[in-house]
Formats: sequence, C-alpha cells, structure tokens
Amino acid sequence: MDITPLPIAGAFRITPRQFPDDRGLFMEGFRGDKLAEHLGHEMRIVQTNISVSSRGAVRGIHFADVPPSQAKYVTAVSGSFLDFVVDVRVGSPTFGQWENVRLDTDSRDAVYLSEGLGHCLVALEDNSTAVYLCSQPYNPTGEHGINPLDPRVGLDLPADLEPVVSAKDAAAPSLEEAAAQGLLPNYDDCLALAESLRRA
Repeated sequence: MDITPLPIAGAFRITPRQFPDDRGLFMEGFRGDKLAEHLGHEMRIVQTNISVSSRGAVRGIHFADVPPSQAKYVTAVSGSFLDFVVDVRVGSPTFGQWENVRLDTDSRDAVYLSEGLGHCLVALEDNSTAVYLCSQPYNPTGEHGINPLDPRVGLDLPADLEPVVSAKDAAAPSLEEAAAQGLLPNYDDCLALAESLRRA
C-alpha cells in the first residue's frame, strides 16, 4: 500500500493495492507495521466504529482532549464520502486549515489522522458505510465539536449537496468560539503526545 502524508502534519492518505480476479478482489485494508514507518510508533486499536449515512449526512467536526485524544483510521466499505481532516491544534502552522480525501469503493483509500486533529465525514450517497479504527475508546467527557458549517473553517461541500447536521453538531461552537473557551488542543501538547507514543 502507498501511504502519503497530507499537507496537515499527522494526517495521511492510504491507498491499498487491489488484486482483482474472477472471484472479486483482495486487498490489505490496514497494515500497522507500514503505518508505523511513518508515525514512528504502531497505532494501538482499541475500538472500531461503523457509521451508515444517507446522502448529505455530515458527521463532525469532532476532536478529543489531548491527552489521550483519539487517532483514527477511516475507510469506506460502501458508498462514498468526503473525509475532512481539520487542524484545530492551537499553535500549529496549519491551524484552521483542512484537507479532504474522497473515500469510496473504487480507490478504497483510507485516511489516518493523529491525536488532536479534527475530523468530519460527509456522505455523498445513500447507505454509505464507513469503518473507523480508533486508538482510544469513546470518552464523552473528553469529546468536543466545532460546527461543520462554520464559515471560518469553510469546508468545501459539494454545491448540489444539502447538508444534514445533527442537533449536537449544529449547536457546536465555531472554531473561534472553541478557541476562546479553551476547548482546542495545543499543538505542543500534540507533539509531546506523539513523542511519548514513539518512546513507548
């Protein structure tokens, strides 16, 4: 598989090699050893999540307190998504910026985002299903969100798509409000956490 860094530090696009034959195809969906070559440590997987979404469903922007936060490895097993990685780390050179990767069953790409980064998944088709590998279990007291329609962030959603946002995400603060409330991760804390994982 090919693992390519995204312009936001700590985020990667993973493109698997697919081996089709008359039975279908085979591929490696996750290689912890290959990912570790880029991270400097192996991703510890303690929880998997599955989301099934209708067209226009917007999940995020979500992030977690650092430490321990939650690294994610996300791929589509049906349908298609735009996967947005949002840099919400105060002090980061790319703070407030985002990158997106299309996840579908053609390329079968995946996205890895390290602890401290924000994540938003937008379904492009009905019955789109995503699988998340997570480095930490869900912790409701340490989870936070930013309104995915915040114009300061400016996620580039398809013009023909009507976003469907949960009440919780719609009520989430803007990036500026979250910063003022002290909710956002600090970039130096994220770097220190990454270093501690490399030493472990």
